[in-house]
Amino acid sequence: MRASAAVVTGALALTSLVAPVAQADDKPVSDAPRSAFAAKGADDVQLGDTKISKVVVNGGKPVVAGTANVKFKVSFTASDNSGIASADAYLWHGAVGKEDGFVFAEEDTAKCGTGTTVTCTVTFVVEPWWDLNKNSLGTNWKVAATADAKDYDFTMKDNVKSFNIQRAAKLSVNASPEPVKKGKTLTVTGALTRINWETEKYAGYTDQSVQLQFRKKGTKAYSTLKTVKTDKKGNLKTTVKATVDGDYRYSFAGTTTTQAVNSGGDGIDVR
Repeated sequence: MRASAAVVTGALALTSLVAPVAQADDKPVSDAPRSAFAAKGADDVQLGDTKISKVVVNGGKPVVAGTANVKFKVSFTASDNSGIASADAYLWHGAVGKEDGFVFAEEDTAKCGTGTTVTCTVTFVVEPWWDLNKNSLGTNWKVAATADAKDYDFTMKDNVKSFNIQRAAKLSVNASPEPVKKGKTLTVTGALTRINWETEKYAGYTDQSVQLQFRKKGTKAYSTLKTVKTDKKGNLKTTVKATVDGDYRYSFAGTTTTQAVNSGGDGIDVR
């Protein structure tokens, strides 16, 4: 079903444009405006005063996918002076005419409130093994949305919001020796890996800047000691002087393609 849907996405996006149009008194009127839009393959179309705004994906956070399915919501505001009859949305990746990724909603239509200005919500489930079968899909995605009004006005937007689907990452840390004498050298190692959707396994994320941080025993906040770069296998290694008891960790700020992640803290006993 998903494969078939992907093939007809262009037509799907224009579904609301080719439906017959009727006025409030049920007298049929020409469907020429919608048919004309469909024939032109217009990306963004609007008939009347129907509008879509305030699109929020996953609560404003990037969508992070590893090997397990990821469920999240997209919400948007739809408005028309006659009220909203229905709305919908789907997600796509690439450029217009060169789309290479699609994710369709779990519901047939969006769940919307009542009134002339309503909030509509759509649920999506990203299946990495199917929807993210190329690592190049770990970047900017777009939200396409439609809204139909009770007076038969409508709007369709191919790109009402951009957001990132990121590759999940893991980060480890180990400080040694343990315990250590005050003033002696500690070696702090670790590794930064991220999911490879094409192999469904985690692999080293190379040449990335990662911060080594320290939290003194009895305190809550970490402070940055230095920046370390991952090697060709994603490994990390540096040295510091042991001063007081506390926890060391590595912290990665993330990129557009890969999630931000912190390692757990490794406690050191300084004697």
